[in-house]
Amino acid sequence: MKREFQVQRSKFQVHCLLAALCCILIVSLLSCSFKKDQIYRKTMILMDTLITINVVSDSSDKASKAMDRAFDEIGKLDKLLNFFSSSSELSMINRNAGISAVKVSPETLEVIEDAIFVSEKTGGAFDSTIGPEISLWDFHTRKMPDDKTVKERLPLVDYKLIRIDRNKSTVYLEKKGMLIDLGAIAKGYAADKAVEELKRQGITSGLVSCAGDIRAFGLKPDGKPWKIGIKNPRPANKEDEIMATVGLSDMAISTSGDYERFFISNGRRYHHILDPKTGYSAEGCRSVTVIARYGFQTDAFSTGVFVLGPRKGMELLRQMGFEGVIVDKDGGIETTPGLKGRIEFKGNN
Repeated sequence: MKREFQVQRSKFQVHCLLAALCCILIVSLLSCSFKKDQIYRKTMILMDTLITINVVSDSSDKASKAMDRAFDEIGKLDKLLNFFSSSSELSMINRNAGISAVKVSPETLEVIEDAIFVSEKTGGAFDSTIGPEISLWDFHTRKMPDDKTVKERLPLVDYKLIRIDRNKSTVYLEKKGMLIDLGAIAKGYAADKAVEELKRQGITSGLVSCAGDIRAFGLKPDGKPWKIGIKNPRPANKEDEIMATVGLSDMAISTSGDYERFFISNGRRYHHILDPKTGYSAEGCRSVTVIARYGFQTDAFSTGVFVLGPRKGMELLRQMGFEGVIVDKDGGIETTPGLKGRIEFKGNN
């Protein structure tokens, strides 16, 4: 009887031990599965600007590796599309203008095709062949070209003279002296490629900011969209620098403004957003913000809409199904109907 009791007691102890181990295992698994998501951030200087990547993850190692891979993708594009680097594919295309076609990578071919698409939709208000005119200006030293030189170079600005052979993956500029400058589309395109890479690495939410070109996907850890500020083109003070905010998820946003690179001479503001038809700064707007699905769209169309001016620009946004905010030359603000209830303006704007 005593032995039977001991055996039963032993079995009971084993059951208790197993139950305790199961409880420990369950608690351990629950603690792993309920790791709190956090926002991780990295910043680098690439494409001649400050680029910041934010990702949501429950692991700092996973977040860090994913961001590093995304930065590698942007760095690759920088080497391909850099207007000022003699070794870039873009520079090779420009050097061979009017001479021969240049074989390029799929990425270079794609972004140039995207640029042509935007040129067609904007009626040439956006034109990546603006390079010959841009190279005449220096907004840091206040260098302004003479009218004769500006007019002489205008025939070199024509996106219709870009020849692409998709089968051979080549790009050819028909006239010698032509220059493609992808500065108004490359950063938005880079943001798109960075997001693609982050998703491949298992990241489901994040924000890629290439200067004023931003691509958001997923939601923040609190379940809310990413909140993006829109700059005031004429702030009275530091507290007035952001004129509005908008929540974004799985969308891109870009702002083009006459306040980024400019100088004032004889009471006139000269800035870097040139009208391809005149070679001089476009004058109808102070800033244009575009919201669309992809960064290459918002980057390039914000420039094209700026050049078109408020009336034609707003018509184009509606035709394309994009959202946007236009601040005209006098400070008047107009938004697309789809932003009603989604955008918050500061003060009385």
